[in-house]
Amino acid sequence: MDPVLVTGVGAVTCHGAGVPALRDAMARARARQPDKVPDPWARMELPLMYLVPEPALGEDADDGPGRAASFAVRAAHEALACAGLTTAALGAARTAVVLGTCMGALGDRERAREPAVPRQERPDFEVSSLLAAALGVTGPVSSASNACAASGFALATAADMIRCGEADVVVAGGADAYSRIALANFNRLGAVDAQGCRPFAADRAGTVFGEGAGIVVLESAAHARARRATPLAEIGESGWSCDAGHPTAPEESGEQIVRALRDALDRGAVPPAAVGCVIPHGTGTRLNDRVESAALHEVFGPRAAVPPLYSLKALVGHTGGAAAGLAAVAATLFIGRGSVPPNVPVGAPDPGCDVPLSAVETALTGPAVLVNAYAFGGNNISLLLREAVAC
Repeated sequence: MDPVLVTGVGAVTCHGAGVPALRDAMARARARQPDKVPDPWARMELPLMYLVPEPALGEDADDGPGRAASFAVRAAHEALACAGLTTAALGAARTAVVLGTCMGALGDRERAREPAVPRQERPDFEVSSLLAAALGVTGPVSSASNACAASGFALATAADMIRCGEADVVVAGGADAYSRIALANFNRLGAVDAQGCRPFAADRAGTVFGEGAGIVVLESAAHARARRATPLAEIGESGWSCDAGHPTAPEESGEQIVRALRDALDRGAVPPAAVGCVIPHGTGTRLNDRVESAALHEVFGPRAAVPPLYSLKALVGHTGGAAAGLAAVAATLFIGRGSVPPNVPVGAPDPGCDVPLSAVETALTGPAVLVNAYAFGGNNISLLLREAVAC
């Protein structure tokens, strides 16, 4: 079976629009203070989030695609330009869109609080269809909403569509934006860290959400070969599982997280020693980081055998449904560079986690990068990306 290739990447984060902004932020490896959301109705203890600097929060989204969709569209256009594809070429190909989102367009609906302003009756999970419309894609369009693992499931689904012959090109990833309801709920759970998102830190106190979008262009090797495209990476197999335990907390044994990790490696015929980096889910919540660390030790062995970790959320916050999409973009950059950027300093590490988080740039120790994404409801996915053979 021909491999599924990544031929383009695009990103929008709190560091700005575009992959260069993300790459530069990775190189600087500096913690960014969360923003106080400029929402007069955000009456909660910690109204903190890593916000995308543009478009402004007060912009009237009713005249455009909405905030989350605008991030997705911008990242998708960048990814297509990177891949050397035009929207006209998408229309001529068998193209699909698969997008993951946690809150969808809910944040756009929350702006009109006054009764005098009528609520526009549009579905909250319309981001994928808005992206498809902006790109002129009339093929299959799907939205994954497995909470904060959504774009991991979207990427895996997109790759399977190509493997099954249902599409030649899939624009896939995730996007999420500020939602008052989501942030208020995490405040009520006591799960927001006033200092910032600090995964695996000894004194971590929760997570901090971030806005953003991470989009990749996936192609069948045959389609990429026919147009002489340059592959950036290959997207490999994935492992899916569900804790079926607590509505919000991971199951403490980590049994199903281990299952997802092992399934991804076994299905991709990738030995643990070939994994050169892990981009963990690593939210900064005490239980998540501890359970994931234990799962990594279960799969890879003692600390010396665990691949280098890159804690993306320490740089951009917990981007919800966009998290795995941005992690896939980051993984593609690591593969292209052959190294892992320095981690953002978050303070003294938690000795109960004991995972390798280097403060300096390190070489990839193997050809594959493993992306983990976990979510409410016990949804777990591990996804492999690796070096691609030229078409």
